Amino acid sequence: MNAVHVRSAEKALNVGTWLIVFGAMLYSVLTVTPLMADHTADRWAWTAPILPLVVDAAVVIVVKLDDVLARLGGHGGRWPITLRWMTGLMTLVLNTADSALRKDLVGVAVHAVAPLLLIVTAETSLAYRRAIAHAVAALEAERKAEREQREQAARERAAQARAEAREEREHAAMLTREQREHEACLAREAAEREERQRREEREDRQRAEAAEREIRERREREREQREQERLRLEQQARQRAEAEQRERAEMAERERREREERAARERAALLERGPADSKLPEDEARRIVAAAFESGMPVRQAAELCGWSVGWVSQRYAEHREPDSGRCAELAIAGQ
Repeated sequence: MNAVHVRSAEKALNVGTWLIVFGAMLYSVLTVTPLMADHTADRWAWTAPILPLVVDAAVVIVVKLDDVLARLGGHGGRWPITLRWMTGLMTLVLNTADSALRKDLVGVAVHAVAPLLLIVTAETSLAYRRAIAHAVAALEAERKAEREQREQAARERAAQARAEAREEREHAAMLTREQREHEACLAREAAEREERQRREEREDRQRAEAAEREIRERREREREQREQERLRLEQQARQRAEAEQRERAEMAERERREREERAARERAALLERGPADSKLPEDEARRIVAAAFESGMPVRQAAELCGWSVGWVSQRYAEHREPDSGRCAELAIAGQ
């Protein structure tokens, strides 16, 4: 059973209880009012409904407060029980008094139905409400236990997660510590090696100084021999350098002579072609003019070889005599 079922049952109980209470109250007012009117002075006959209303109001108070106490899980003690039974008995007596005075047993039985039903309903509804309150409390306790279990499980998971995180941090710290210890060990080993090396170097220097003091004269002779050997090696190096320089110079001279010979052959080949039958291309004519200029050939003879005019050849001779001015002229002509 869940909370929905409990609320549904409690609602049915409340509706049924209050229907029975108000039905009994209405029936009691209608039954007791004539009795009170017969036993009241005529001028106060209008007060006949007051007594049944007061008794019924006490019944409403008892039922409502019992409902509240049952919801809260409390107990009012003896006085609420006394009031509940006293109001029930008063209702029973007032409803059956008229029939009892007339010796009408059937009337007594009929008029006792509503008061008895009211008394039993009040007691039963109280028992039901207390049982429902206990059931609700049990459900709440169960839900609270489940909630606490979930919270405990969540706390345990969180604690486990924190423990795992702490273990990871500790493991990382341990790795870092081990790494630092390893680095410190390497640093110590390096420092020990350096110290050992420095000690060995000091010992070597001391042995070297001792040996130097012992064989100073021999070292002097060896120094002189090394100096002589150095001078001899330097002289040999100078001789080799001079030989290499002469060889490079001879090679450069040989290459220059080869270029000059090749250029001379080319000039000779160009100059031996004889007068041109027609105007040669400008590139070829320029090569012929350059060869003629270098050979000291007259301008007219060069013009006959290339087939161009004497003026044009003279300009080319001028360019060869003054290369910068000729280059400027060519640039000006190209720009135009």
